Amino acid sequence: MNDQNDPKVVVPNPWDSLKQFTPARIALGRAGISLPTRASLDFQLAHALARDAVNIPVAFAELEQRLNVMGYQTVTLTTRAENQQMFLQRPDLGRLLSASAMDCLQQPAPVSADAVVVVADGLSSKAIERHAEPFLSLLLPELQENGYALSPVCFVKHGRVAIGDAIAEHYSTRLCIVLIGERPGLSSPDSMGIYFTYQARSGISTDADRNCISNIHKNGLSYEQALKKLLFLLTEAEKLQLSGVSLKDETIDSTPNDQQKRTNFLLD
Repeated sequence: MNDQNDPKVVVPNPWDSLKQFTPARIALGRAGISLPTRASLDFQLAHALARDAVNIPVAFAELEQRLNVMGYQTVTLTTRAENQQMFLQRPDLGRLLSASAMDCLQQPAPVSADAVVVVADGLSSKAIERHAEPFLSLLLPELQENGYALSPVCFVKHGRVAIGDAIAEHYSTRLCIVLIGERPGLSSPDSMGIYFTYQARSGISTDADRNCISNIHKNGLSYEQALKKLLFLLTEAEKLQLSGVSLKDETIDSTPNDQQKRTNFLLD
């Protein structure tokens, strides 16, 4: 039986040198008319990790406990999507708080605050489990140092982005920040996104009213870069009293290569 990973069997792809510039599946080579065994198994593993990210629930209780130890108030809420299957098939229900969540928010009485931070599982539990706590440990102190009064951090099971609107309306906050697991890709099953809305209100705010900072994971945007972008958006939103398509991210990422001359590798 031939080993498809044997260099004598696998026909290399002339684009192989471009793989250093992207994690995308390019230049995989071939064995006959098929993918090499290693490439095929890598694809199946990536697909399994993406499915797990969507279907395995977030351990919100553990995350909430760690935030409490850090000194932050928290509350865990649910949406009208009663289970994972319903959540995936009915996105609209993931945008609405359940009756029990509404009751929970009524006790104790609403606290007036400037900003609310919502953490929702979205479509990747791995993203929230890996990135929510370390990002919050940077974000929450920064908000407090800038004079923002915070409502309890809200954890939402089976939540979509727009679930933050109802929560922001309840606490009467100007600023709504939603951390959510993004739809997993085959190269990044644990990517977290941040959605920011100024004066978010249920039934009124739309996607055009939000700013998105995406691709937060170890091979994407760092926590520090994401925080820098978010703080810029918060500052500008306060000046302009708006968010969304009319508010542009004008931050410049600084990396060790910024001082080096940039060239187009396709022309080298």
